Amino acid sequence: MKKIIPFVSGSDRQITHLWLKYLQDEMSEYNIVLFDDLSKEQKLNAKFAIIANPNPSNILQMKNLKWVQSLWAGVEKLLDSIPNPSFQIVRMVDPVLSNTMAESVLAWTLYLHKNMHLYHSQQRQKIWKPHIETLSKDKNILILGLGKLGLASAFKLKKNGFNVLGWSKSKKQIDEVITYHGDEGLETALKLAHIVVCLLPLTKQTNNLLNKQKLDLLNSNASIINFARAGIIDYDYLVEKLNKSELSHAILDVFYEEPLNCDSLLWENENITILPHISGPTDMASASKIVSKNLKQYYEKGIIPISIDIKKGY
Repeated sequence: MKKIIPFVSGSDRQITHLWLKYLQDEMSEYNIVLFDDLSKEQKLNAKFAIIANPNPSNILQMKNLKWVQSLWAGVEKLLDSIPNPSFQIVRMVDPVLSNTMAESVLAWTLYLHKNMHLYHSQQRQKIWKPHIETLSKDKNILILGLGKLGLASAFKLKKNGFNVLGWSKSKKQIDEVITYHGDEGLETALKLAHIVVCLLPLTKQTNNLLNKQKLDLLNSNASIINFARAGIIDYDYLVEKLNKSELSHAILDVFYEEPLNCDSLLWENENITILPHISGPTDMASASKIVSKNLKQYYEKGIIPISIDIKKGY
C-alpha cells in the first residue's frame, strides 16, 4: 500500500488541485491526499505533510508531525499562528525560484532606471518630455537581504552593469558586492542608495525595519521595490514621502491584505506601481521535484532537510 502524504493547502480550489496534480505526477509512489480527505487515523499517524498557506488549525490536528515541507519561500504566517511548533519547517529553496525573483528584480530596476514610470505618467497627461539617464554603473542598487533570493538578484544586477550594495543582519563578504550589516550599516547603505530592493523575510527583527527614521535617510530621487512583505516598510509614511516628492517612486508587490482592497488609495497614486504578488512565483514542476527529492532522503536515509531557525524566523 502506498504511503499517505497529507497536502494542506489554503490556496483556492483551482490552484490546490493543480498543485495536487504536479505533486502526484512527480511522486507516483506515494498517495498525496488533501487534508479534508484524510481520516482521523491518517491525520494522527502523519509524520510529514506538504503545506501551502495552510490553516494552522489543520496542522495542529496532525499531532505526530516531525516536519512539514512548505511550497512557499515565506513561512511567517505559520510561525505567527504556531510560534513554537513541535515539528520542523522546511521552506521552499529552489534555484528556479531564485532566478525568477532575480529576473523580476532586474526588470523592475530597469523600469526605474530607464524612467519608464515617468514616461507612463507623461503619456496619460500627453506630455512630451525626455529625461536624462544615468549610466547603470553610476546607479547604486541596494539589496536588503542576502539569502538565496538576494544573492541571485545581486549577481543578476551586477552582470547588467549596476553598482550593487547589499545589507544583511550579520556580516557577509560577497564578490563584487559592497556589503553592509547591522543598524549602522543599514543607515550608511540607505544614504547611498538610488534604488532599494527589499527581499528580507518578515521576522520580529525586520518588522517595520524601514520606519520613518530609516525612510528619511533616503535621497529624494531614490525609489523602493518591495518584493518581500508589507510589514517591513511603514507604508503610510512611504506614501507621505512620495506625495511630497521626498522619494521618487515605489513598486509594491506585497500588501497587508491581499488582494488589495478596491477602495485603497494606493491604486490612484501615480508614484506607486502596484503588482499582484507576482515577483517570485513558485514553479510547480520544479518545486514538486524538490519535494520529491527531500521526501526520498527522509524515507530512505532519515534525513530532514535544513529547517528554518524558529528564533530567527527564517
